[in-house]
Amino acid sequence: MTGLTLLGIALLVCASGYFIYGRWLTKVWGIDPDAKTPAYRLEDGNDYVPSSKFTVFAHQFSSITGAGPVTGPIIAAMFGWLPVMLWLMIGGIFFGAVQDFTALYASVKNEGKSMGMLIEKYIGKTGKQMFLLFSWLFTLLVTAAFADIVASTFNGFSPNGSLATPNAAAASISMLYIVVAIFFGLFLEKFPLSEKPKLAVGILLIIGMLAAGIAYPLYFDKTTWIYVVFAYMFMAAVMPMWLLMEPRDYLSSFLLLGMIASGVIGVVFTNPTIELPAFVGFEVNGKPMFPILFITIACGAVSGFHSLVSSGTSSKTISNEKDMLFVGYGSMMVETILAVVALIVVGAAATGGVMPKGTPFQIFSASVGNFLSMFGMSSFVATCVVTMCVSALALTTLDSVGRIGRMCFQELFTGDTTDPAKMSPMQRVLTNKYVATVITLFSGYLLCLGGYMNVWPLFGAANQLCAALVLIALAVFMKVTGRQGKMLYIPMCFMLVVTLISLGMSIYGIVHKIIYTGGFSFLTDGLQLIVAIALITLAMLIASTSFRKLVDSSANNVSVR
Repeated sequence: MTGLTLLGIALLVCASGYFIYGRWLTKVWGIDPDAKTPAYRLEDGNDYVPSSKFTVFAHQFSSITGAGPVTGPIIAAMFGWLPVMLWLMIGGIFFGAVQDFTALYASVKNEGKSMGMLIEKYIGKTGKQMFLLFSWLFTLLVTAAFADIVASTFNGFSPNGSLATPNAAAASISMLYIVVAIFFGLFLEKFPLSEKPKLAVGILLIIGMLAAGIAYPLYFDKTTWIYVVFAYMFMAAVMPMWLLMEPRDYLSSFLLLGMIASGVIGVVFTNPTIELPAFVGFEVNGKPMFPILFITIACGAVSGFHSLVSSGTSSKTISNEKDMLFVGYGSMMVETILAVVALIVVGAAATGGVMPKGTPFQIFSASVGNFLSMFGMSSFVATCVVTMCVSALALTTLDSVGRIGRMCFQELFTGDTTDPAKMSPMQRVLTNKYVATVITLFSGYLLCLGGYMNVWPLFGAANQLCAALVLIALAVFMKVTGRQGKMLYIPMCFMLVVTLISLGMSIYGIVHKIIYTGGFSFLTDGLQLIVAIALITLAMLIASTSFRKLVDSSANNVSVR
C-alpha cells in the first residue's frame, strides 16, 4: 500500500461524508439561514461576538486540533495501519463529526447554551450538575496533559544541557503570536476588514513572526515555560474572545492548515510506501486492540472535548445557521485528514515493519520537515516551523480548555439565577470569572506536576467517555424537540461501553501499582485515582439519568427554533 493511495481514499471518503452525510443531517434537522443567531441576540463583546464563517472555523479547528491527531494514530499504528485507517474513516464521519456538528447545532438553537446548560433544560438539574462536575474534572486532565506537552516542546535545553534552538525558536514564535494576536484583535475591532484584506494582513504577520522568532529564540527551561503557559491560559480565560482567542486562532489556523498541506503535498510528490504491516494482531505488547485502539485515537475519530468547544465558545460566535455545517462537521473532516497524514508519515518512516524510535511528535516533525526541505527550505528552518506548528496544536487547545473549565466551574455554582445581586455571597465569589479561573488552573497545575505520560491514559479514557455522555444528551435533545436522532444511538452506546471498560482498566492499573510496585505518589497516583473514580461514578449516574429520559415515552416535546 502506498501513502498516496491512503491519502486519496481519505480525501474521497471525508469529502463524501461532508457533502452527503453532513448535508443530509442539515436537511433532516433543519437550518434557518434567516434566523438571528445567539451571537447577535446576546452580543456582549466578550463571549457572544458575531464572527465571519472562516473566523469561527479557524477558532473551532484550532481549538479541537490538539496533540491528538498526531499522537493517537502514531501510537495506535502498533496494531497495523488498517485498523487505524478504518477507525479514522468510520469514527470521523459517523461519530466525531456528527457529535461536533450536533453539539454546535443544539447550542445555537438554544441561545448558545453550553452542554451542561442544555442537559439541565432537556434532562434536569441533577444531570446538569453531574455533567458540569464531570466536564470540569475532564478539563483539568486536558490542562495537565497539554500544558506539560507544550512546556516540554518549548524547553530550550537538551538533556545534556546543550541549547535546543528549534524548541527555543518555536517558543519565541508562539509568544509573538500571543502579543501580535492582541494588537491584531484591537486593530480589527477599530478597523474591521473584509476577508481578503484580513487574509493578506494575517499572512504578512505570520511571515514576520516566523522570521523574528527564528532570529531571536527564547531559551528557558521546562519549569519556566509551565508558569508562562498557565499565565497565558489565565489571560485567554478572562479576556474577550475578540481580543485574544479569535485573532490568535485565526493566525494559528494558517500554520496548521499549512502543515497539513505540506504533509499532503509531500505525500503526493513522494508517494511513500507504507512499511508497516496492515494488521499485527488483536493484542500487541500485552495491550488489547479493544478498547485501546478506540481510546488511543480520539481526535481524528471522535473526541468529547470537541463538543465542549462547539457548545462552549463556537456557538456564541456563529453569525448564520448555515455556517454550522462548515464549522462543526467541516473542521472535524480536516482534522481526520491530518490524522491520516500522521498515519502515512509513521508508515513511511518505518523500517522492516518497525516504527522509528522517538515520540510521536518527533517522528511527525522530522518527516514533515523533510517534506518542507524538498521545496528548498533549510532543514533548520523547516524543523523550527514544524516544531512551532506541533506546539500550536496543543497551545490552541489550552486556551480554549482554560476558558471552558472556567465556565463549567461558574455554571456549577450558578443555581437558578445568573444575576449576582440575587446570589449568596459565596455564590458571587465562586461564580466570579477570576476566582473560577484561578481555582481551575491551580487544580490543573497540581495534576500537571505528575507529568504528561502519567496523565495521558486517564485523559484519553475521560475524553472518550465525555463523547459518549454528550451523544446521549444530544439524543435526548433530538427526541424531546421532535427531531430524528437514531443516528446517534450506535455511536453513543459503542463509546460508552469502550470507555467504561478502559477507565476500569486505568483504575485497576493505578491500584495495582500502588499495592504491588510501591513508590506511591499522591500527585501521580493518588490524585489520578480520585479523579478516575469520580469520573466513572459521575458517568454512570449521568448515563442512567439520560437513558431514563431517552426511553421515557411520556416526554413532552419542547418547542425550539
